[in-house]
Amino acid sequence: MTDVDRERSAVEAATAAKQVIYRHRLPTRIWHWLNAAVILVLLMSGLMIFNAHERLYWGQYGANPDYAWLRIGHLGEQGFLRVGGVTFHTTGFLGAWSGPDGNTMYTAFPGWLTIPSTYDLALSRHWHLTFAWLFVAAIIAYWIWGLVNRHLWQDLLPSKHELSPRHLLEDVKNHALLRFPKGEVARRYNTLQKLSYLGVAFVLIPIQILTGLTMSPAMDAASPWLVDVFGGRQSARSIHFICAMLLVLFFLVHILMVALVGPINEVRSMITGRYRLPAEHN
Repeated sequence: MTDVDRERSAVEAATAAKQVIYRHRLPTRIWHWLNAAVILVLLMSGLMIFNAHERLYWGQYGANPDYAWLRIGHLGEQGFLRVGGVTFHTTGFLGAWSGPDGNTMYTAFPGWLTIPSTYDLALSRHWHLTFAWLFVAAIIAYWIWGLVNRHLWQDLLPSKHELSPRHLLEDVKNHALLRFPKGEVARRYNTLQKLSYLGVAFVLIPIQILTGLTMSPAMDAASPWLVDVFGGRQSARSIHFICAMLLVLFFLVHILMVALVGPINEVRSMITGRYRLPAEHN
């Protein structure tokens, strides 16, 4: 190898090294993985709790004879999902599904999606309430940490320019066409990322926590105003379920984006904190 080649290789190595940045701090990484595990347990135990009464209502009261805006059930051996007046046949997945022994089971959600996998309302409530407090502690710690080190202001809060209709439409267009940020632009979250993260951390999760507290008889006694805020315990249960499904949607979109942008680079950055900026010529 000539001196020129060695010099060129050294320059290329130095350039490549500069493209690796420290993107995620340790508290962010810990919160990310802890939250993923906690939300998974909350979702699966919550689905088992839903199996105890497979209907959702609006208002203060709700029982089998009352109108349910959402129901997952079965007619004979046919499973269905009914939303308002629209019915979807879901045999094999929701309402009627094949158990481990091959027999048809008739619960809203299948055992492989719930904790525990067999019907046990008391145990699922223990799981749900235990991990709910971990969920609350984690989000409060994240809020405090984000305010103290200005992570929220520096990394998540969009600028006025980013919130302009023209910029937002351009960001949506780029995502739709799978044109993702490269080079120096990839150092920071794009506008859609910022808005989605802020929406989840400061809107969706707080509503999820408050509606969960609203369904607690002990909290009803201590803070009856919560029931009025959400329009009744059954409304709170419906909102709680909707928020849970929105978190699932966020999770699925998040995984899809990771897969499209570069799963190895993205996952590595959330484990080590180091992120390699995508080359602009790619």
